[in-house]
Amino acid sequence: MEIKVSQKANLPTKYGEFIIQCFAQGCKEHLVLQSKQLPEIPTVRVHSECLTGDVFGSKKCDCGEQLEFSLNYIAKNGGMVIYLRQEGRNIGLLNKVNAYALQDKGFDTISANHQLGFEADERSYEIVEFILNYYNIKKIKLLTNNPKKISSLDKVEIVERIPIVIPPNPHNQEYLKIKKERMGHLL
Repeated sequence: MEIKVSQKANLPTKYGEFIIQCFAQGCKEHLVLQSKQLPEIPTVRVHSECLTGDVFGSKKCDCGEQLEFSLNYIAKNGGMVIYLRQEGRNIGLLNKVNAYALQDKGFDTISANHQLGFEADERSYEIVEFILNYYNIKKIKLLTNNPKKISSLDKVEIVERIPIVIPPNPHNQEYLKIKKERMGHLL
């Protein structure tokens, strides 16, 4: 797998001061936002892109709130957010909107993906180990509720899992229930 790596640049944000760097893997350009100082064992959030939640504040999911929680946490405690460009559990934005339309008709998130010919979750995390190795990181504290992320990182030691607790709202209660009951998320 050929990966191109950008230069580092300063990125002041409303959460704090970060350093940004891009890792291009084919047509996907993943980002790393790291705190100015990385602790010996950094806190890491592996976050998959969710345009509707991250940018537009969708209430159908908890993605944007998880990203905000993570950026605030890492700004205070040191570490990095690895922002993966795999929209809609890696089915793409067009298919995600089509899945939303099916959800409007009563399908849950998994059933909607299946109706469109996709698995419940099409994401992969190989690039994460490349990125952590690039920074020579061998041990991390992982900000996640997703057991798939934990099990996919077998070349790095996860010394602690830090849960992300986001209160449900009337629009995402069923979504969170499906994540917990059918996808095994640690909610």
